[in-house]
This record gives sequence, structure tokens and C-alpha cells, in this order.
Amino acid sequence: IKYFYGQLNPKTKEQIENLLRNGMNKELRDRLCCRMTFGTAGLRSAMGAGFCYINDLTVIQSTQGMYKYLERCFSDFKQRGFVVGYDTRGQVTSSCSSQRLAKLTAAVLLAKDVPVYLFSRYVPTPFVPYAVQKLKAVAGVMITASHNRKEDNGYKVYWETGAQITSPHDKEILKCIEECVEPWNGSWNDNLVDTSPLKRDPLQDICRRYMEDLKTSVLQLNSKTTLKFVHTSFHGVGHDYVQLAFKVFGFKPPIPVPEQKDPDPDFSTVKCPNPEEGESVLELSLRLAEKENARIVLATDPDADRLAAAELQENGCWKVFTGNELAALFGWWMFDCWKKNKSRNADVKNVYMLATTVSSKILKAIALKEGFHFEETLPGFKWIGSRIIDLLENGKEVLFAFEESIGFLCGTSVLDKDGVSAAVVVAEMASYLETMNITLKQQLVKVYEKYGYHISKTSYFLCYEPPTIKSIFERLRNFDSPKEYPKFCGTFAILHVRDITTGYDSSQPNKKSVLPVSKNSQMITFTFQNGCVATLRTSGTEPKIKYYAEMCASPDQSDTALLEEELKKLIDALIENFLQPSKNGLIWRSV
Repeated sequence: IKYFYGQLNPKTKEQIENLLRNGMNKELRDRLCCRMTFGTAGLRSAMGAGFCYINDLTVIQSTQGMYKYLERCFSDFKQRGFVVGYDTRGQVTSSCSSQRLAKLTAAVLLAKDVPVYLFSRYVPTPFVPYAVQKLKAVAGVMITASHNRKEDNGYKVYWETGAQITSPHDKEILKCIEECVEPWNGSWNDNLVDTSPLKRDPLQDICRRYMEDLKTSVLQLNSKTTLKFVHTSFHGVGHDYVQLAFKVFGFKPPIPVPEQKDPDPDFSTVKCPNPEEGESVLELSLRLAEKENARIVLATDPDADRLAAAELQENGCWKVFTGNELAALFGWWMFDCWKKNKSRNADVKNVYMLATTVSSKILKAIALKEGFHFEETLPGFKWIGSRIIDLLENGKEVLFAFEESIGFLCGTSVLDKDGVSAAVVVAEMASYLETMNITLKQQLVKVYEKYGYHISKTSYFLCYEPPTIKSIFERLRNFDSPKEYPKFCGTFAILHVRDITTGYDSSQPNKKSVLPVSKNSQMITFTFQNGCVATLRTSGTEPKIKYYAEMCASPDQSDTALLEEELKKLIDALIENFLQPSKNGLIWRSV
């Protein structure tokens, strides 16, 4: 409690005082007796008072821990410096905003004589890893909670490579944070951001270099396209940067959704700021597109690292593409461009595409037919970024990587998902197809006809009780008897089980998972006799149990209605038998 009494933010100090005054000991314990840990996207929590929340004090403590760890890892830390970026989030009740938290992050380091590259205004999340690489900084932090609800914020850490940190760095940083909980002299002094000669603003330089890198992949037909695009930035950072990227690609600027183009930390026109939720949250952009006679809608999430896309069909309905469907199009497009532009001695066996293990296997099907390599990683782009570094160091070429939750990476200029570059690549792909009178949806069908239909469904349940989540997964590990996984799900026979939490994989000769063990999260994958693959896992950033299921058909299986019916029945069985929402009090996703 003394740390919150001694801190200089009156709003969070007042929150703790009120809890004490009103004898709310349980909530005090909840707030003060546990600390945030690194999930799939760094530290992420609600804004407010407490060590398990994002606030001035926990950001100062986290940065002090970062300083201690980086000083140990890099002898040239004070020559190379550190990058800090932020989105547009904010909360009046805790006097907490991404910009303020970024300034405090910078202040801790400036007070220790570390050069800090602090962006002078909000930026897309991919600008931070890009800047870390280009400026040769030792690390960087982005203050963002991406597409989470408005109450949340986060602290996303990138290593010198430009990829998000993975183990052991995350665990070592947490240890260092625990050793540095007392704020140092100067840590609260955010005036240093305005007075220190060690503070630099990388905005103009990084924006210019990022756009120049984008330019290297432009086709020549964009300025001639008759297609019109609508873009929504979901009240976040994306508007200016997507406009600029379209200009670089030779397009006319996309039509912005006026009510959503400027930053608004309340996300006041959407029930949740996640474009992945589909048509219900894209309402304003779809209506504007109909009015403007634009056939394609592009939506970047609030920190512009993810992309949703929709296309108007001939019947007047909108097709909102899933992350897996967009990935099928990206996979075809990126490989097609590589084939057309490759040098004479380029070897297809040197080419790679990557996806997280809960994402569609469509890239695997394309790779098998075309001769390039496909690899899977654990969920979370930090694992993709880490693997890309290994591949690049071994002279490989990575064309594309994705996660089904609309996270895409075209090329390797950035080592994290990037909604800005993905938006212009979709626009270019659509413009190219338009010259042949083909729509994105028609091209998707062509991809599936050539490589096999991959029909998937992803959704989730909300669960705010960690013990309930644990018991659901423990039941699956001890289904009919102790240490026995289920052999059936309803009437569907299970061929293999892989449990990433424990490291078990029944398909491997030694029964050990090839993917790394991830003890801090729950994740079990079932491969069924009928060819379906289904995964149950907890979210790394929200109180959700997610499920993913996909039917992977060979090219000669073209009865999509049959495949869809089989998938629906299996998902119903999965929910009823394994998740038991009524018994466990799970909250269904609201559509």
C-alpha cells in the first residue's frame, strides 16, 4: 500500500484510499497481492490502482526492471538506446493514458542516462519493432492494449532483433522488476522528456524509411484502378498512416469513416474495438462504402497491427473475410508475386511461410503443392517473429506469416504483425484481380479448388473464473480415468491429442510435443478421424476460452455443404461434451 500512497498520481492513490476506507479488503488483496506476467502480447491488464493493473507505478517498476536486465545484457546499452511508442488509449478515472505511460517509461531511462527514441505522437505498433531494428536500439516498448476493451492497456516489449521477447527474457525481466519495486530518484520526473538532450524523436525518420521499404514491393497498376476503398481506423492510430501508405502505393486515398478516423479512447461508435468481430462492428464502414460505391472495406484495429477486410458481393451482401480466408489469399498472392519476380537462380526450397498452430493449414497445402516450406509456431506473433529471425540467419526467405486472429506479416521488414502494410497489399491484390474481372471472393474459391477446401470456425466463451477454466482443462486430461485423454467427443472418434501445457503429443513416437511447452497457458489440440483438427485454449490477453476447428479437404472434395455440416456437428459436440457452458457458467460470445 505504501507504494500507492507514495506515488504522484492522485487518482490511483485515491482508488486505494477509498478501498481502505470502505474496508474492501478482498479487492485490496486482489489488486495488491499479485503482479502482471508476460502473456502472448507482453504485460496487459485494466488501467487502475494495484500491482496487477496498468498504472504509472507498475509501468515505472516494469521499466526499472527492464533497465536492470538490459544493463546486464548489453555493455553498449547507453550508446544504442531504447525505443518507446504509444497508442491513443486513456482513462480519466485513473488519470492514465498511453502517452503519459510512454513519457514515464522514457523518464526512468533518461534519468539513468539512456538515450530514448520517444515518438512525438501516437504510432502503429509495428513502428516500434521497425524502429528498434533500424536505429539499432537494444530494445523497445509499445504502450498499447491493441483491440482490447477500452478499460485495458499494455506494455509490449521488443528485443534488439525487432521481435517480441520470448523466454527466458520475459522471466528474467519479471525477476528484475521484483527487485526494483521502489521508484528511483528521477523515475517520476516526466519533465525529462522535454528537457533531456538524450531524448530524440524518431517519428519523421522512421515513417519515411518504413514507407520507402513499402515502396519496394509496389506493382505499376495501382494508379489506374477503378476500385474504391473505404478505411476505418476504429478510433485508433491508423488513419494517417494508411492514407500515407496508399499514396506510396500509387492509390487514391481510401475514403475514411469520419466518425472513426480520429482517436477516441472511449471507442464510442463500436461495442468493442475489435474488427475481428465482423459485420456488427463494421456497420458504419459498410454503410459508407454502399453510399460511396466502394466495393472493399479495410479495417485496422486501434493500434493498426491487425487488418479486417470485407467485399461487396453481386447480390448486395457483404462478405467479411475471416483471418484464415484472408491468409489463403495472401499466401496465393505472395507466392505468385515471388514466382513472377524471382531471380533466375532463386530456389523454391529456400522459401518459407509460417502460421500459428491454431490457424488454418491452407498454407501447408499450398506449400506441399508448390514446393516451398511451411512451419507452425505456438499462438502469438512473438513466436513467429522469433522463428523468422532463425530462418533469416540461415539464409532463408520468409514471404508471409499469419495468425487467424487477423494478424498478417507480408515480407520481413517488420518482425511483428502489421495492419498498415497488409491493408495496401490487399488493395493491390484486389486491383490486380479487378483487371481480370475477378473478385477477392472468387479468387478465394480458386485457391480452395486448387489446394483443397479449408473450412474453419473460430469463436470463444467468456469466463471470469480462473479455477473454472483450470477444471475444464484438467477434466480433459483425466477424462474417463486418471491421466487419460478422451477417445471420443460425442460420436466423433479422436485420432491424436496434443497438450501444449504439459508437452504431451500422442502422435509422436516419444509422446512429446514438437512445439515448446507453455505451462502458463491452457491449450489442447484434438485431431479427429474425419480429418478435422480442433483446439481449445485460453486467451493470452483476455478472459476467454477460445475454440478453433477446421476441416481440411483434398482438392477432389468439393462438396462444401457436406464439409460445413460435418464441421458444425463436430463443434456442437466439442462445446457440449468438452466445454459444458451451462454447467460451467460460461458466457457465450454475443454476435
